[in-house]
Amino acid sequence: MTSSTAGLVVRPPHAVGTDVAARPSCDRRILLLPFLLPTAVALACVLPGIGRRQLWRDEHATWWASSIRYPDLGLLIEHTDVVFAPFYALMHLWIALFGTSPAALRLPEGLAMAASAGLLGLLGRQMSTPRTGLVAGLLFALVPTVTRYGQEARPYAFAVLFSLLATLLLLRTLDQPTLRGWSLYTLALTLTGLSHLVALCVVAAHGVAVMRARRGGAHFVSWAFGCAVVMGTSVVIPMAIKGSGQSGQIAWNDAAPRDLATYPMDLFGSWFTGAVVMGLGVVGLLTAGRKAYAMPAVWAVLPPVLTFLTSDQLHLFLPRYLLFTVPAWLLLAAPGAIRCADALTFAGRTGRWGRVASGALVTGALAGFAFQALPALVSARQDLPGEPDFAAAGRVVTAGQRPGDGILFNGTFGVRKAMAYELREGARPKDVLMKETPQQTGWYQASECDVPSTCLAGRGRLWLVSTAMGDPRSDMRPSTAAALAGRFTVVRTHRLHHLTVLLLEPRSR
Repeated sequence: MTSSTAGLVVRPPHAVGTDVAARPSCDRRILLLPFLLPTAVALACVLPGIGRRQLWRDEHATWWASSIRYPDLGLLIEHTDVVFAPFYALMHLWIALFGTSPAALRLPEGLAMAASAGLLGLLGRQMSTPRTGLVAGLLFALVPTVTRYGQEARPYAFAVLFSLLATLLLLRTLDQPTLRGWSLYTLALTLTGLSHLVALCVVAAHGVAVMRARRGGAHFVSWAFGCAVVMGTSVVIPMAIKGSGQSGQIAWNDAAPRDLATYPMDLFGSWFTGAVVMGLGVVGLLTAGRKAYAMPAVWAVLPPVLTFLTSDQLHLFLPRYLLFTVPAWLLLAAPGAIRCADALTFAGRTGRWGRVASGALVTGALAGFAFQALPALVSARQDLPGEPDFAAAGRVVTAGQRPGDGILFNGTFGVRKAMAYELREGARPKDVLMKETPQQTGWYQASECDVPSTCLAGRGRLWLVSTAMGDPRSDMRPSTAAALAGRFTVVRTHRLHHLTVLLLEPRSR
């Protein structure tokens, strides 16, 4: 027996598998639509221009950590970023096969986001109806941050993918419990934690689904679930313990009330998208009933609340860390949208034509949502406004360098690492102040010469790449600035976005 609320079908345990098995083969193809169509739309949103936007500082870190030798990577994660070690190891293999262009670095994340749209469609179908899954998957594909982080060489898309996969596997296993199902769920849970530790908050939502199944008579599932969680997280726990000692690298992230106020915009990519999705999510939750959609409600709300309340200690309240909660909001928003359409077209009282009118209204609403989200989607593919234009700096140096030139760096934003990426192919100027390489220090930064005047003695032309505001030599070590001022003169200046490139030549004696 199934119950329907506002076009929403909530299936008790064991109903879904039986339902699907009884349908004709043509219906099976229709049931794949919630996976195929959202995946295709997500690909259409994420793939265009995937290599056009230049890498920013976090992606430079991905390239660096994924390009160095495994022993050097081991030394790096001893000091920092151990929680990203599985992602870096995966990207190391990917880079060996496909190279280090922006498009190559981002393609795995783009494919992960597209697969996530399809999995969300399947999850919505599992929880409700194919129609609900289809709407949820299409809304997900049109969310601007899905495009933004589908075009970023960081692990957040994988956190979304594996949290969805784990949730879908759990619900199917609760519906038809098997050892294989619990094993796959355990593996998916491990992958979720390895992709990003914060994504493991989804386990709390899974606990809600398990409690519902237990109340329905499946008393053993709590034991199976507990074993799966223990085994699934056992691989992740050592990494989490090690990462807790490296939390100083995100100590800058102290959340304030204003961050909570802008959370909807930051999570979804625009105020319009956030307002529509969250508004429909509230409608869906209220009309579907607490019991039916308690799981996605916990999934959507608990992680941001928990990370915000602990931000002074853990510093984890960042919208990109919480991107895995976007599908939960859409699992609530999709039935909310369908409920509104059914109410406006009197679908419950007008039979087939009412359902047709309701479907047409939902389709039109999705088209309107896409049109309104389009500016934010376009913006998501552009260079980040606050990031220096290192790509242009790389072109300047490449076009103007001569054999024997040197290069030095000043400012923040990981200038040395960013320029190493932009100058990674072909000959490049010698880093004249570098004393120890990042591989030797075990960090992303190199150590510099103790006595700059000695390291600069006898040097020919130098390129200075600086992100310092105003004078490109401001904020430089006094000894380095003095050595440059006494020995070199500026012959060319290139003012770029948040970046200056100076060409220096030795002063004539």
